[in-house]
Amino acid sequence: MTQPILSAETDSLATLEERIRQTAELVARLRRERDDAAAARQTAERAAAEARAQADRLQQELEALRAERAQVRIRVEKLLEQIDALAAG
Repeated sequence: MTQPILSAETDSLATLEERIRQTAELVARLRRERDDAAAARQTAERAAAEARAQADRLQQELEALRAERAQVRIRVEKLLEQIDALAAG
């Protein structure tokens, strides 16, 4: 009678050990996935910051080019006025 009880307890203990091992593996895998997700988030945040910085630089460059274009337009208009004045005079 002792043998079947020990066998049942051994099976129960083996089942419990297997479940604990599986749980430990699951916890380890979830931690790796969490760490990977955190690293991916940091990479994405850095990429987003770089993209924002580049967008700011491009916006400044665009504004500078527009200002330069306005200055060129004014100079060309003055030159055309001078040419018209010479042609009329």
